[in-house]
Amino acid sequence: MKLQNKVAVVTGAASGMGKAIAELYGKEGAKVIVADLNLEGASAVAESINSNGGVAKAIQVNVAKLEDIENMIDTAVNEFGTLDVLVNNAGIMDGFEPVGDITDERWELIFDINTKGVMRAMRKAIPIFLEKEKGNIINIASTGGLNGAHAGAAYVASKHAVVGLTKNTGFMYAQKGIRCNGIAPGAVMTNIAASMKNVNEFGASRAQVTQGVIPRAGQAEEIAQVALFLASDESSFVNGTIVTADAGWTAAF
Repeated sequence: MKLQNKVAVVTGAASGMGKAIAELYGKEGAKVIVADLNLEGASAVAESINSNGGVAKAIQVNVAKLEDIENMIDTAVNEFGTLDVLVNNAGIMDGFEPVGDITDERWELIFDINTKGVMRAMRKAIPIFLEKEKGNIINIASTGGLNGAHAGAAYVASKHAVVGLTKNTGFMYAQKGIRCNGIAPGAVMTNIAASMKNVNEFGASRAQVTQGVIPRAGQAEEIAQVALFLASDESSFVNGTIVTADAGWTAAF
């Protein structure tokens, strides 16, 4: 098993990509903290991992709250003794609003969850990793973090920030035994659309220009396989980079 005796925290793990990552990590031998705002869903995922011979614990986490994030990392250490892998997967979409239509409230909410929550979890994990001289951070970005056409202004900006944070962290701690990489999924079959409210007609129409050339939608399990590679020692020389997983969508432009 590729993650034997590793301790992993996965945010947004009650459904979609987070669920697939948590379940695969558990199958590969990791002890998993299944973190999500939806405690019922997180508990179901943890129970599934445990019933299949793995080890997991569910915890309710609102990644927009500092105290929840710090408690999440503390729980991993208290329950399993340490932390080896942090997967920042939790995120929400905007409503495709262009900058002329975005509200301060929507902007701040999206950055609190998609960007500040990622930074805070990383900041809390770094001292643990520095003490061990080993650690692994995987941030779920987006193809929207690499170009401007896949969502509205707030989401795109928040994911570009995650890409920059990932690259900076990979570089800064490269000689400290810490790796930090990101995954930029393209269109994946998840329930993130449920977080979209009051879709902006103009912004959505502009985004459709690129959506028309999507080769196919991916499955959450396909992103989980990339996350497994990045969490394992097989990717030991991969650091500070973003792995695009989009079936070739963004290769066109």
